Amino acid sequence: MPNHMRRTVLCATVAATLVAAPLVSVSTALANPAGTGLVISEAYLKGGSANQPFTNKFVELENPTDAPVSVDGWSIQYRAAANTGAPAVGTLAGTVPAHGSYLVQMGSNGSNGQALPTADAVTGLNPSGSAGTLVLSDRATALTLPAGAVTTGTPGVVDLLGYGTSNTFETAPATTGTANSVPDALTRAGTADTDSNAADFTLTSSVTPENSGGTGTTPTDPGTPTDPGTPTPAEQVTIAQLQGTGSASPYVGKRVTTEGVVTAVYATGGLNGYTIQTAGTGGALDLTTHTASDAVFVHSAATAGSVTIGDAVRLTGEVSEFNGLTELTVSSAAGLTKLPSDGVVQPVPATLTFPRTDAERESLESMVIAPQGDYTVADNYTTNQYGEVVLATGKERLLQPTEVARPGSPEAAAVAADNAARRIVLDDGASTNFLTAANQSIPVSWLTQGPVTVGAAATFSKPVVLDYRNDSWKFQPTTPITGATPAADLPASFSNVRTAAPEAVGGDLKLAGFNVLNYFPTTGDQLTGCTYYTDRDGDPVTVRGGCDARGAANADDLARQQVKIVKAINALGADVVSLEEIENSARFGKDRDAAVGTLVAALNAAAGQDTWAFVPSPAELPASEDVIRLALIYKKDRVAPVGASTILDDAAFSNARQPVADAFRPVGGDADDDFLVIANHFKSKGSGSGADADQGDGQGASNASRVAQAKALAAFSTTEQQKYGTDKVFMLGDFNAYSEEDPMVVLRDAGYTDLGPAKDSSEYSYVFSALSGSLDHVLASPAALATVTGVDIWNINSVESVGLEYSRYDYNVTDLYRDDVYRASDHDPILVGFDLADDETPTPAPGDGAAPAPGDGAAPAPGDGAAPTPGTGAGVTPGAPVESSLTGATRGSITAPASARAGETITVGVGSALAGQRVSVWLYSDPVLLGTAVVAADGTVRVTIPVGTTIGAHRLAVTADDGSLIGWTDIRIDPATGALAFTGAELTGGLAAALLLLAAGTGLVVARRRRAARTA
Repeated sequence: MPNHMRRTVLCATVAATLVAAPLVSVSTALANPAGTGLVISEAYLKGGSANQPFTNKFVELENPTDAPVSVDGWSIQYRAAANTGAPAVGTLAGTVPAHGSYLVQMGSNGSNGQALPTADAVTGLNPSGSAGTLVLSDRATALTLPAGAVTTGTPGVVDLLGYGTSNTFETAPATTGTANSVPDALTRAGTADTDSNAADFTLTSSVTPENSGGTGTTPTDPGTPTDPGTPTPAEQVTIAQLQGTGSASPYVGKRVTTEGVVTAVYATGGLNGYTIQTAGTGGALDLTTHTASDAVFVHSAATAGSVTIGDAVRLTGEVSEFNGLTELTVSSAAGLTKLPSDGVVQPVPATLTFPRTDAERESLESMVIAPQGDYTVADNYTTNQYGEVVLATGKERLLQPTEVARPGSPEAAAVAADNAARRIVLDDGASTNFLTAANQSIPVSWLTQGPVTVGAAATFSKPVVLDYRNDSWKFQPTTPITGATPAADLPASFSNVRTAAPEAVGGDLKLAGFNVLNYFPTTGDQLTGCTYYTDRDGDPVTVRGGCDARGAANADDLARQQVKIVKAINALGADVVSLEEIENSARFGKDRDAAVGTLVAALNAAAGQDTWAFVPSPAELPASEDVIRLALIYKKDRVAPVGASTILDDAAFSNARQPVADAFRPVGGDADDDFLVIANHFKSKGSGSGADADQGDGQGASNASRVAQAKALAAFSTTEQQKYGTDKVFMLGDFNAYSEEDPMVVLRDAGYTDLGPAKDSSEYSYVFSALSGSLDHVLASPAALATVTGVDIWNINSVESVGLEYSRYDYNVTDLYRDDVYRASDHDPILVGFDLADDETPTPAPGDGAAPAPGDGAAPAPGDGAAPTPGTGAGVTPGAPVESSLTGATRGSITAPASARAGETITVGVGSALAGQRVSVWLYSDPVLLGTAVVAADGTVRVTIPVGTTIGAHRLAVTADDGSLIGWTDIRIDPATGALAFTGAELTGGLAAALLLLAAGTGLVVARRRRAARTA
């Protein structure tokens, strides 16, 4: 929420930016068409599931060369499909023989199937059968991998297989989609590597593990059963005994018989089972004495369809731990006996606050729960894919530790521990992937029934089952749900925390930062080579790779993207907006400003008037630029640029977007009102090597680059302050660093205040992996800080499901897209209100065309916040030199433009020897004080020619603080044109009318009002 402050209260800047553009992919990967290196030849990922030939999963490596290859110190690494963090690592050792194989044994989904041949390496990896990334690495430590297509020569990567919906792959992921009960493996055709997982790997029903000794195993024909002999007698146990008091059951691998009451049934949706709970258990529990769960999940596709909630049953099966969940596997109908229901006391939901420790949660595993207390939505990123919503207990979101604590500190560790203690996932009772072609016709869970927004309160009206899957504790409904489930039948509902507009931030002017999510008017269909993400009909939606475009696939997709951005920017109410992730049109052979011009035209069309303009690119551009850039836009009737913009061309930004700066002046204001805006987009966290490798302290990769960029930015700000003659500076954009990370500390130590944490600390600009924090910031210099009246991070993007983006249009039978402001981007905009007017402003008398009162027209010196010294301000006029003293002998070395127009701000050269000294600049014939200022380090001051100055020849004289003449030079004042000096922006009607009145001899009355005090 925004805070309003008195003028004397210091304000802090707000930050907000994008880490990763989820749809951006790098061009190529690790092709080895010559067959000169090891490759992944087969990946069997369903071991142990029903009908599978082998108990364990495996990866097989192939050596196509004539010499053996040592894999000592190498590894197989696995990363889940949607993850961007460090992969899990399984180490390798030994040798792959020439033209031979190497077998890596991995985890299991259960006990079905026979043993693999003796493996060359055994790892604890347990990859998903449907989607993920496997990497053969010549390193034994976890790699830092970008999302998207992996670049050729990525350090540590020998071969890589992305499959299903994985975010990491070679060109395109291999196709999966069959159920875990379907025996198949991803198999490479020979050892050829064409650099495309989709092309190189196919699903085959022949699963052929082979180790380095050439030993393989042909699975037993399931149609020729062998005599099972006499089965081991089942041991009669209670469910609590089966569960035990530890993290795993003491009966793993044993046959048991137990009894209970069915409390949840998942016959459809992929879970293939149900839960049973001991009769009469549940209710109010004391977890200090309740140490073993009274319920268990029954994995049984054979019997799930024949039970209903409330049935009393006796079950016989084998106990196992499936990725941390205790299961009883009942493989046939013979293992189920229904018992009479007479006299059976039904279990009741346990009523308790969600426990903070795994040990306490284990004591409730698979039991029916009636959640008590407050729950808050923490993440919805996978809701449109898997129908799950991450919740946090309590009323607060889960936080990025480095948003509120220094990296590696005990405080950061405490935040991480609190996140783990409060995190719980609300699932939909199914394993449905709504993004696969087979499931896109099923209405997506939760989102179909209404918005699910991060920060919303979740209220439970029906019991749920405490489950453990995918390394997360989950609340499962007692039966599967989808988007077709009536809202009244859902176990939970969500409050609506959306806002139609940002909170009021006060001030006479407002500025904002806005990430426009790879806004590319150059669409994919205008280029060659582009690949696409497609909708459920196979129609392209966004560019996936293969070309320089990063946004919409075609004009229809661009229109859907653009309308959301336009509505959001117009609704902000800002007068100046910095834009991140906008197309650099020069990369496509167009004018560099073509894309920003297209967006401005759309903004104006929506506004119904010529409201917006963009700051043109400067003449001097960096030699090398990214395909995305930064831009500044502004409302023409509110402000105008002061001079041309400047791009920081510094080596620190060789892997990022170069900052762009310009100063602005309120329409009708003077040099005292100028403020400097610098737009930024630092290097992302997703990749880096060497000094930029992820240090494991929570700051991600490329932190060293971001620190260097912060230092370069601070120096650039100082230079630009001197250039533009103002110490009121706002640096804003996507810094790709959370508020307590090193780059932000560099800027804080340089004297800037981060307005978000200081003035709107309850809101954040980004959500990643269920953790909220601000990558986007607005930093204010001390002089700018003193003007700030309010700050609001407008949560319209990061808190909304990605399913609402234009980029996910028609991905599901439920049409989630709306042409509104919500999920216009993945970063939230930050709005800052500020008030440039002093408490009092000089008021020229009617009919008086004179310059502003002494001391009012000069720009403050960079970094100089001191009060005026006696005789040079505070309403006291410095003594003007006598005009007769302006002779050739006293001319000195003063420099200035040969000509200027009324209202134009000019730079006067005084000499670097006078840097730091206060001088006054006068305009003759009639001595008019243009301003008093401190000379900048480069020996210059900036002053403004007053509106109404007589056309013709004049002289500029500069005096020292003691009144002595330093020197003078000639200057010609030209007639005012229909444009503001240096800006190219047309004069607004009001300003043009004012100039006409002045020309007629009528003075402009500028009434300054005393500002009302503002309360915090």
